[in-house]
Amino acid sequence: MRRSAVRHTRVALSGAAVLGLALSATACGGDVSAGGGKKELNGQTVTVAGVWTGVEQRNFKQVLDAFSEKTGAKVVFSSTGDNVSTVVGSQIEGGNAPDVVMVPQVGVLQQFARKGWLAPLSPEISAAAKTNFAKVWKDYGTVDKTYYGLYFKASHKSTVWYSPEAFQQAGVEPAKTYKELLASGRTLSDSGVPAFSVAGEAGWPLTDWFENVYLSQAGQENYDKLAAHKIPWTHPTVVKALTTLGKLFGDKNLVAGGGSGALRTDFPESVQQVFGPEPKAGMVYEGDFVSALVTDELHKQVGKDAKFFPFPSVDGGKAPVVSGGDAAVVLKTGKNKKAGMELVKYLASPEAASVWAKAGGYISPNKKVPASAYHDEVTRDAAKSLTDAGNSVRFDMSDQAPAAFGGTQGAGEWKLLQDFLRDPSDPKGTADKLEAAAAKAYGK
Repeated sequence: MRRSAVRHTRVALSGAAVLGLALSATACGGDVSAGGGKKELNGQTVTVAGVWTGVEQRNFKQVLDAFSEKTGAKVVFSSTGDNVSTVVGSQIEGGNAPDVVMVPQVGVLQQFARKGWLAPLSPEISAAAKTNFAKVWKDYGTVDKTYYGLYFKASHKSTVWYSPEAFQQAGVEPAKTYKELLASGRTLSDSGVPAFSVAGEAGWPLTDWFENVYLSQAGQENYDKLAAHKIPWTHPTVVKALTTLGKLFGDKNLVAGGGSGALRTDFPESVQQVFGPEPKAGMVYEGDFVSALVTDELHKQVGKDAKFFPFPSVDGGKAPVVSGGDAAVVLKTGKNKKAGMELVKYLASPEAASVWAKAGGYISPNKKVPASAYHDEVTRDAAKSLTDAGNSVRFDMSDQAPAAFGGTQGAGEWKLLQDFLRDPSDPKGTADKLEAAAAKAYGK
């Protein structure tokens, strides 16, 4: 099973509130628009599939409601669960394909395009993407020079979340370099609180740790090459990044419970260990979606009880900005491809993004979304950091890889980095195993 950059939020929230498989968003303003003219899609239905459940699904429904109010279309959303590729493939084979799919991985988008399932996005959407987004987002939605995917939702995966109370008690400040991060962590540990709660139970947070270290230390060019497997995982830059990461993973004073304890810690628990009623660590690294857990599950105030600082630079490199996201694509075999294209055009607008931004738990890669649209100051800062990074943003590397290597529980990169967390004493040996797994998954 393949996981997306934003599955992390879904894993955390699905237990809190899972809606039914279908939600209908219907127009509630009659047959005429606010300006008195007839709504262009009145009486038409658009079907949309995506991974979202719970809070995310409810918030996306608000966006679909706004589209319905604007156009008169009825929109029906169905959740695929995490295995988008399998579910959508079955729907296409059964002659019941949705019009629009919110695709959560670059690799899946590329798979859909190369199977001939996708319609190229319209010139109007392409123009909106050029105006409203950094070029890198359009590039990630392009396959073989054809633009298929409009990125509507993003995650900022270069945020280190910390307890202001723990920092104050230890007398430490947010770190700007990896060296400072380790030093602050040791000071926290000396004060009686382990530095980091590390979520090692699933494996995907460990890939995110690696990607941030690698992007800053090895640079964007090497990151792109490794993501495409144009350089092997035995490359010296990989061994160096693993060695750097191992300095944190291998220090029992820095990781709550040590490596063995971290391997029993899932993502929601890692957040709870920092911001729950009985804190066991001062920091947890993960994306902006940590805020949703802090607010909705732990009922703490983001910006007061929980803050973040950017993942620090490593060995003099640029501070990394790693992201994930969900792209809207239009299926060729949908029953209402034209209306589906209109929905994607709407999703390209600042107006659509602002609906979810106001609801919270959301960041848009759309640079035209006003800062005032965001739910709170912390999310506003995370969104600004993401859009300010422009073309320096790099998409989650494991989400670009074949699922067998970058997105399968108990296999490939997830499993090998779990083994490394358990015993980080042999970075070169780990790199050899990563390359063997990657070569098999990429068919080389």
